[in-house]
Amino acid sequence: MIKRDIVVLGASTGGIGALIEIVKGLPKDFKASIFVVVHIPPHSPSCLPDILNRFSQLEVKHPKDGEKIEQGKIYIASPDNHLIIEENYVVVKKGPKENNFRPSIDALFRSAAYIYGSRVIGVILSGFLDDGTSGMWSIKRRGGISIIQEPKEAEFPDMPLNVLEYVDVDYVAKSVDISPLLINLIGHDASEIPEISKDEINRMKLEIMIASSKNAFELGIINMGEYTALTCPDCHGALISMKEGKLIRFRCHTGHAFTTSALLSGVTSGVEEKLWEAMRGLEETTILLEKISTHFEENGKYETAKLFETKAEDSKEKGKIIHNMTFHQETFSTDIRHNR
Repeated sequence: MIKRDIVVLGASTGGIGALIEIVKGLPKDFKASIFVVVHIPPHSPSCLPDILNRFSQLEVKHPKDGEKIEQGKIYIASPDNHLIIEENYVVVKKGPKENNFRPSIDALFRSAAYIYGSRVIGVILSGFLDDGTSGMWSIKRRGGISIIQEPKEAEFPDMPLNVLEYVDVDYVAKSVDISPLLINLIGHDASEIPEISKDEINRMKLEIMIASSKNAFELGIINMGEYTALTCPDCHGALISMKEGKLIRFRCHTGHAFTTSALLSGVTSGVEEKLWEAMRGLEETTILLEKISTHFEENGKYETAKLFETKAEDSKEKGKIIHNMTFHQETFSTDIRHNR
């Protein structure tokens, strides 16, 4: 009988402490492979394997593309690359971002669910927004087990709370209790993988291929959902919507993927950027008009100078209006990013 032996774990802001707590509690004979995505800036060197190796009895590493999977190892996604699981090996690729992140928790979880089905245990720790919710939904659909950090303990509870809202979670546990829980669950017989529709399994496979840098448009992602009137905040491509239980997600024809929260965050940030551009444009216009007015005044053309001075004042007033709108939008965008 096949045993549960694949653990996938996702964390973001505030999740490192909980991750260390979990790693500390795992024995050196832990008979499973662990795969971890933590959201980190794309161009920052990752010290996470070095940090975790100080506490872990298991080897912690950034895997190379195509590396064979071994039990008793902890594989950490490297910066700006998705970590994907294939049969017996890992894929490290710079595919399109999901939920504005690369690496993406959803991409890792989805690939584990597709390949290993009921052998998978998914864990979600502290973090903003909802990366990991769709991936955990896939794990449950394929017979896996779901664990979330106790939201009251999590420094930023958005990610565990979103999973709790959309997924039938098996365990809610404090970080100190997650490693004993994993030890107990690992080695038990995996259940039979539930049947899901052919369309659903095909879409899951296609989305994994997209995360692995395959061409989303050529793969036909645009036919895997319903067209919307929305456009991608990253590339302005057309977005389709897809339903997973109560969860609605979006993908563009180039491959970028979003939950509703991530899409709203992207759209509001885009509006903020446009307002900053408009404010800058109006202030530059005011500067130019004032210079022209001064030029005509110095040349004795006072009526023309007054005309440009009036235009400068009008531009300045419009700039003040846009200024207020910009800072209001910036506050709104921050609230969206930090609140469910």
